[in-house]
Amino acid sequence: MPAIKPGLPDDLQRILAKTLAKQPKHRYQTIKELAADLKALNRHLELASTASPAPAPAKTKLVLKRLTLAARAVKIDYEKELNESQYQAVTTVDGPVLIVAGAGTGKTRTLVYRVARLVEIGVPPESVLLLTFTRRAATSMLARAAALADERCQRVSGGTFHSMAHATLRRHSELTGVNRAFTVLDQSDTEDLIDLFRRRMGLTKDRQFPRKRTIGAIFSMAINKLMSIEDVLDQHYPQFAHERHTLEELFHEFDHYKRERYLLTYDDLLVRLRDALQENQGLCHVLSNQYRYIMVDEYQDTNKLQAQIVRLMATTHDNVAVVGDECQSIYSFRGASFRNMLEFPELFPDAKVIKLEENFRSTQPILDVANAIIADARESYAKRLFSRIAEGPQPMLIGARDENEQSRFVVQHIEELRQEGVSLDEIAVLFRASSHSFDLEIELSKHGIPFRKYGGIKLTESAHIKDVLAFLRLVVNPSDTVSWFRVLKLLENIGDATVEQILAYLGIGEREFDTAKAKDNLFKKLKQFPAKAGYRDQLVRLAHLLRTIAQRALPRNQLPDIDRFYRPILKAKYDDYPRRERDLEYLISMAKRYKAGEELLADVALDPVDMALGDAAARGSGFVTLSTVHSAKGLEWDTVFVIWMMDGWFPSSRAFEAVEDLEEERRLLYVATTRAKRQLYYTYPLSAYEGVGRGSFSVVSRFLDPIPATILPRATLATNEHE
Repeated sequence: MPAIKPGLPDDLQRILAKTLAKQPKHRYQTIKELAADLKALNRHLELASTASPAPAPAKTKLVLKRLTLAARAVKIDYEKELNESQYQAVTTVDGPVLIVAGAGTGKTRTLVYRVARLVEIGVPPESVLLLTFTRRAATSMLARAAALADERCQRVSGGTFHSMAHATLRRHSELTGVNRAFTVLDQSDTEDLIDLFRRRMGLTKDRQFPRKRTIGAIFSMAINKLMSIEDVLDQHYPQFAHERHTLEELFHEFDHYKRERYLLTYDDLLVRLRDALQENQGLCHVLSNQYRYIMVDEYQDTNKLQAQIVRLMATTHDNVAVVGDECQSIYSFRGASFRNMLEFPELFPDAKVIKLEENFRSTQPILDVANAIIADARESYAKRLFSRIAEGPQPMLIGARDENEQSRFVVQHIEELRQEGVSLDEIAVLFRASSHSFDLEIELSKHGIPFRKYGGIKLTESAHIKDVLAFLRLVVNPSDTVSWFRVLKLLENIGDATVEQILAYLGIGEREFDTAKAKDNLFKKLKQFPAKAGYRDQLVRLAHLLRTIAQRALPRNQLPDIDRFYRPILKAKYDDYPRRERDLEYLISMAKRYKAGEELLADVALDPVDMALGDAAARGSGFVTLSTVHSAKGLEWDTVFVIWMMDGWFPSSRAFEAVEDLEEERRLLYVATTRAKRQLYYTYPLSAYEGVGRGSFSVVSRFLDPIPATILPRATLATNEHE
């Protein structure tokens, strides 16, 4: 099918897409439906034709003014401000480009300059799409590009894969087949819904059947890695292989239930977009023509599904630039595939591969160790990081007598660094698993050294916030069974069985409630449920609340009503309610920026706010950072300690059985190593406690042991018994 031309009115593009749709279900079903769209197009054309045309000279002057503005914006001396590889990556704008950006090589700077370059040479900002893994990253990059070039860069479309999918499914609901009133379920909501099905199928009493969190992980892995349930079980959960048929049945029932009630998980957002793009060539061409230049950050963290979406969205062009480092791919447990980097030239056969190897963060001695660690990786692009900072302290591998001596060494050295003038904010201790820092935390506290530990929960993942948002979700989508369960079970004397009775009485799942009148009638009917005396008054109050907030348009007016209803429940439910009340006040304040409940719910689902607001405020005020390596990715410090560098701990013993898992552990250590700017210490205890009455002599991590002492000197701590 020929591509739909870019620049056509949106109404006309929509008509063409539906008319040319490959699948019959995506085409016009009735003449009335087509007539309505043609009428809208006619109005568009009438408005355009009645607009007073500007005189020719003025029009020419306007065009010249635009060109002058563009020319005035050409102030960037790319060759001067970028190194040779970055310059090549920024100025290669047409066709597929794979930018292999080693740690600390300025990938963000390269993307920022690339956005500026595209806008500078005349590409309409709205035709550029920048996909990142956090909305903050996209916002920051576009702001930097705007400061570099001009404000047009702010009009570039930027966001996460999930937010882009969310917006597309709503905007083009007639082409995707997804009801625009859908609700997005977060991870805990998804697990609760899975648990509901486990109970309905009588599987909760079987101790051998996987728990809800494990089932959710199995389903998610199957979706993101494009695997069957059977293959996921065989490769990752062999202990549940005997439950394959039951899990497959549960998966299909679960999927059918969500579709009937307009419920989408995070994974569903991507699946439904990918499916719509594959099945509806019209949609494929609309999006491909809308986004003529696509850029993807952190491509090594994408999954197979996301790689397919990128390929489909570039159908009418191949202008795709992806940036990443396969050696920093450490999220396979989320479905990420480092092979997306390796296979990009297969998806785009004409791809140009550009390597960024000059590191602007670390000294050369640190990079020598990083290069040695990753040199033995089984699959990666050949590259060698180098730095213009040739001199610096050599990294050290230090053996301590036991865990406590390891902790005391770290604390003592932190105190010495502080005396030398190194800020505590510039010091980090990294480890493979959160439990590895317990002894160190005690030792730091003994010496009065303040620290913060990365990895707190998100504000919108906390139970009390989810309770409040559930009321709002019911008003947006009354078919949201998960929210009905959450809200109704807040009331006294109501359990699962009663909730099921109420939902059956209301007809949830049997009919649609897509108009304001239908919603109002539904909430009126809730008051009429033949409730027992123990909860009748509460049910009436709930029905009144739902009717009230449904009539209010703005979240800033809805949330205070919900808060008044919920506050007594909060005080009865949580001992620490004063702290949680502050969270509710923050949520109400945050809601003021939204014009619709759908917008607020989409943002908190797709880009949750950090719970640890105090931690964010504390940065730069004198805290040592304790962090798992996963949480430290993307950060940097002057001095880094990586503790527990022994086999079984780093790499984890759970990775010993599979080569792929062991390779990811190697990449994880590479990430830890490249966080250090000036000083780097690896430590390990010579003996380790492994349980009551059990201890063992440790073996140095297999990733460090082969590195020559000329690159990584060794030392053993000598304890002064008289101190």
